[in-house]
Amino acid sequence: MKKIGILGASGSVGMQGLDIIRQHPEEYKLVSFAVGRSIDLAINIIEEFKPAIVSVQNAEDKKVLEKYDIEVVHGEEGLLAVAGYYENDMLLNSILGSVGLRPTLHAIEQGIDIALANKETLVVAGEIVMQHAKKYGVNILPVDSEHSAIFQCLNGEDPKNIEKIIITASGGSFRDKTRSELENVTLEDALNHPNWSMGQKITIDSATMMNKGLEVIEAKWLFDLPVEKIETILHKESVIHSMVEFNDTSVMAQLGTPDMRMPILYAFSYPNRLPRQGERLNLAKFGTLNFKEMDFERFRCLKFAYDAIKIGGTMPVVMNAVNEVAVQMFLNGEISFLDIERLIEREMEQHEVIQHPDLETILKVDADYKSRQYEV
Repeated sequence: MKKIGILGASGSVGMQGLDIIRQHPEEYKLVSFAVGRSIDLAINIIEEFKPAIVSVQNAEDKKVLEKYDIEVVHGEEGLLAVAGYYENDMLLNSILGSVGLRPTLHAIEQGIDIALANKETLVVAGEIVMQHAKKYGVNILPVDSEHSAIFQCLNGEDPKNIEKIIITASGGSFRDKTRSELENVTLEDALNHPNWSMGQKITIDSATMMNKGLEVIEAKWLFDLPVEKIETILHKESVIHSMVEFNDTSVMAQLGTPDMRMPILYAFSYPNRLPRQGERLNLAKFGTLNFKEMDFERFRCLKFAYDAIKIGGTMPVVMNAVNEVAVQMFLNGEISFLDIERLIEREMEQHEVIQHPDLETILKVDADYKSRQYEV
């Protein structure tokens, strides 16, 4: 039996990770988890799965859970305690934002394999994280559907034969709108994703295409590829989750329904596969799959991500930090949809890049840009 820890258990990916454990009780056991402020959900998880340790965001919330036979921790130190819990065989890191970086590194140091759904960990510190994983002999298994697809296509292949990887993108809520039509879109419009059920932040990132930009940076580090070998393409059906082209012109693709439970299960069960109850892919129902070349002027946040990883150093840290703040401002009704990319572009243009930053520098730059007061 594989013992699982989950960071971000109250989020979309975390909840689907719990579904996988629920469906395979003979294979997986939840031993540790973190939920932020979702205390009612924490109670439900404790009563159903009977784990050993839980982390909540605030100290005052601990009292509600102390009646249960479970260790209760809180805050950033609580996240570290859950991530590095001694019983964990694998940590599903589905927490949002760069707050997931330190817990990932801590888990790696304890020899715990990582099922990674926290893009920002590799976006802000990919070089450090992958070096850490190599040093401690730990597997980093991608949970994003796109990276899981690439990982599956590369299984058994020689990396030197890769011509390029092709990351597919649905285009998000506004894929059919022109830039002029984006000026007055609403929050409700932005949260209406055509294919996937995700949390608010990721859904907005999908609408701006920043989500795809983060995936490009993540792919560079996961698969040790130059950014020139990472391509993106619009594919509105989200049936092909990504592709790999090899030097002999052969292209391999991984297909499936848009359901995050599949890549979560694959990360949990790798190198094996386990059966799963879920909708099966019926290609006849689709009839036609559509593809369109990516327009970087239309999807400017994706261009920012390519620029950031080419520049390197602290530039991806700044891009990610400002994006996190700007998305929250949009969710709060403080700025318009297109103001998100305007803020990111301005701060990237003004940033003085530090090359090859250490962990403390990364955390300092990240905190600095997240603490600033931004005006459009």
